[in-house]
Amino acid sequence: MSMICAMGLIYAAMIAGQSTPSLSPTAVDKAFNRIYNHDFTGAYAILDAEMLLHPEDPLMPAVYGAALLFSEFDRLKIMELEFFESDDKITDRKKLKPDPAVRKQLFETTGKARKLAQAKLVVNPNDSIALFALCTAAGAEMDYMGLVEKKYIRAYSLSKESQKYARRLLALDPPDYDAYVTMGVMEYVVGNLNFFFRLFIRFDQIKGSKQKAIEDLKKAADFGRYYRPSAKILLSVIYLREKQTKLALDLLRELESEFPENLLVKREIKRVEEKLNSTQKNSPKGR
Repeated sequence: MSMICAMGLIYAAMIAGQSTPSLSPTAVDKAFNRIYNHDFTGAYAILDAEMLLHPEDPLMPAVYGAALLFSEFDRLKIMELEFFESDDKITDRKKLKPDPAVRKQLFETTGKARKLAQAKLVVNPNDSIALFALCTAAGAEMDYMGLVEKKYIRAYSLSKESQKYARRLLALDPPDYDAYVTMGVMEYVVGNLNFFFRLFIRFDQIKGSKQKAIEDLKKAADFGRYYRPSAKILLSVIYLREKQTKLALDLLRELESEFPENLLVKREIKRVEEKLNSTQKNSPKGR
């Protein structure tokens, strides 16, 4: 299936949890900060409390679904960046052993988020929280179907749904810059599809430009609220795939500073440093 379930299907809806400097951290910021530090239990506790206080808020169950997704990715060792550097690893049909209880809870929470969000859109079609919740819910389901269950046709359908909500978020005034993550990911994914798959896979307004992908992700990294570190992760993956190792390493070091509890980032930095050192030894001019 080439790159259609590439790094975008794990990170396209991955909310980072770092608020912008001008905004006070909300429960969502705090929950995703815990997720990004791989403290999933801490994230569940924050979201459980918020769902009791605000049962009508669609974003809380959407984020809960994302937390469940990433805890399962962590358990199944899908989170490593090296996984996304090779198309063969991404599309490997090797059977995983997902937790059925986690799967059930994930789709229950995303389903709840969808229902609450759609009710809000009936009242206000431009409700940014509802649109963001729908984008997040679709992304979490997409990632699970693509990378855990390897059901690529269903993942493709969900990716189109996620893009639909991302475009609506970008059409707001002001736009939600986090939505550039979804669009940037798909630009890069489509840009890496071979000719055969391009015949069958169509995304509206997506041309497959790698440069456009990088530009979109940089916008999210600079101006987004929840997706800022997500954009940095995606950019680091792209830079590694494009043999721009030094740029990837710089972004990973920024993430290490922002999320000191994330041991995976520390391991990735060590791996990328070793790759860069090896490249420099073999090439006097470096990269």
